[in-house]
Amino acid sequence: MRIAVTGSIATDHLMSFKGRFSDSLVVEQLQKISLSFLVEDLQIRRGGVAANIAFGLARLGTGPLLVGAVGEDFTDYRSWLERHGVDCSGVHVSDVHHTARFICTTDDDQAQIASFYPGAMSEARQIELGPLARDTAFDLVVVSPNDPDAMLRHTDECRTRGYPFAADPSQQLAWSDGAMIRRLVDGAAYLFSNDYEAALIQQKTGWDDAEILRRVGVRVTTHGEHGVVIDSVDGETLKVPAVPPVRIADPTGVGDAFRAGFLAGLVWGLGPERCAQTGATLATLVLETVGPQEYDLASAGFLARLAAAYGDDAAAEVAPHLTAALG
Repeated sequence: MRIAVTGSIATDHLMSFKGRFSDSLVVEQLQKISLSFLVEDLQIRRGGVAANIAFGLARLGTGPLLVGAVGEDFTDYRSWLERHGVDCSGVHVSDVHHTARFICTTDDDQAQIASFYPGAMSEARQIELGPLARDTAFDLVVVSPNDPDAMLRHTDECRTRGYPFAADPSQQLAWSDGAMIRRLVDGAAYLFSNDYEAALIQQKTGWDDAEILRRVGVRVTTHGEHGVVIDSVDGETLKVPAVPPVRIADPTGVGDAFRAGFLAGLVWGLGPERCAQTGATLATLVLETVGPQEYDLASAGFLARLAAAYGDDAAAEVAPHLTAALG
């Protein structure tokens, strides 16, 4: 199964604030908000939604193609990804812009305040998928948050060329109007979102749950510590609990890791429940690590964690596909 992952490629600047943002908010003065938080540390990490998903897929032993746009400062990041099995031949390098930056501060409640500089990502709209597929069509194209025109172009091209696609609009939903969201979602083989984003999709598109399921094959909705719900067009609903974390280090990239694990399960030919269990296990490993690409499957005991949460049968079904990845 050949997967192309389109979307943002960025550098994450992650900071921690010892306190609660909410304690500094004055509801009556929000229109004049001007706040500064003294942070205690700064971690600079590799990130970007598409890069995080592609990295996770590669760490699980698959060979994803990463599709996105970066600046000339991407050299070290490219080397890192390629060393870990990500095909970066679909990455466009800008002559004039820096690679995108994600700047995020997390408080003690795991609430986050973040800014995103798109930079070279704006040139992703220039990328055509067809030439990247070469002689073999993609089995699935993931359309994750990216330059808006790039997301629309990739989605439309998937429909034209007959590539199945997974819609993952997430961060771009806040500013997108209903027409754009309908265009990004309609016809998707899979629709990924968290529970808040799912409500936003319904509100902005005007589609109810039944209508969305008529327009997508499978809807995958994460609910944080309460797990994930998978709804399919045939009316089946699966609920998979989350894997309890040993500690919480940083939530950045947790959703991306879940998607990577779920998609890896598809590559392996597993059913939706096992896909979700694989994704939930990887998500928890990321939650326990600072940085979305700093985890190690073997040292973190990936299979043991999966077995403890979902049983030995689940681990036995996943294990044969992880031989190389855990070696």
